[in-house]
Amino acid sequence: MIKRMIFTLSILLVGCKGNSQEKTEEVKTRTDKQVTYKVNKTDAEWRNELSELQYYVLRKAGTEPAGSSELLDNKKKGVYVCAACNTELFRSEHKYDSGSGWPSFDREIKGNVAYDVDYKIGVKRTEEHCAVCGGHLGHVFDDGPRETTGIRHCVNGAALKFVPADNQ
Repeated sequence: MIKRMIFTLSILLVGCKGNSQEKTEEVKTRTDKQVTYKVNKTDAEWRNELSELQYYVLRKAGTEPAGSSELLDNKKKGVYVCAACNTELFRSEHKYDSGSGWPSFDREIKGNVAYDVDYKIGVKRTEEHCAVCGGHLGHVFDDGPRETTGIRHCVNGAALKFVPADNQ
């Protein structure tokens, strides 16, 4: 009798699946959708036009090392454009030092930045990308300056080029 109970319990334990083993929520990401952008190039064309780091960040949704961008401490007046297609994304007057190690802005240029949800690190995050070419820029968080928007656009410097105000 005891052997039968032990055998039954062991079968039940082996056959049970924990919640952590099975995700019931279907995760949809930008790569699941067929999105056509104004600027649409082949992978080979992007590789040819972008630096290795730019390609990794913009086309593979990578992240540059914190503190590595030369744009991090840039305080000049101007506009930050997409490194892939030159679309204006952020204005210098909305840039601030978030202490995160990446260029941060409290707002985007409306219509030029698009958003999606990403679960790449196991939690829901708002990913932002260029609305014209689809290049990955970074992520958006709600820990920005409370006196303005409360939003922090945490952007990879490799995804951006800076155009000084006197060159526009």
